[in-house]
Amino acid sequence: MMSDVTMVRIYLREGDHRDHHNLVRELFALLHSELGVRGITVYRGVAGYGSRGEAHADDLLRLGVHLPLVVEFFDSPEVVRDALPRLAPLLPGGHIVTWDARYPD
Repeated sequence: MMSDVTMVRIYLREGDHRDHHNLVRELFALLHSELGVRGITVYRGVAGYGSRGEAHADDLLRLGVHLPLVVEFFDSPEVVRDALPRLAPLLPGGHIVTWDARYPD
């Protein structure tokens, strides 16, 4: 038997803040403590660029680089549907991607 889930991927940069709070920590707390999603993984990229085309890379010669972060989680479609309106105001548009998936029970 297969279970339906919705995958969510959120794109950020190290050091992104909202109201003087570290955004990835705020998202982590919201997803874990308030929304109780099944699990969360935060990936730290070594390079990337966003909509403005400004490259961010791990380079020892440059200090203060804001490397890309990806926050990923999945849960039932209902849990994700309830979570998205809580997440969207915290992020700029276009930083959340979702897709349907299945996994064996």
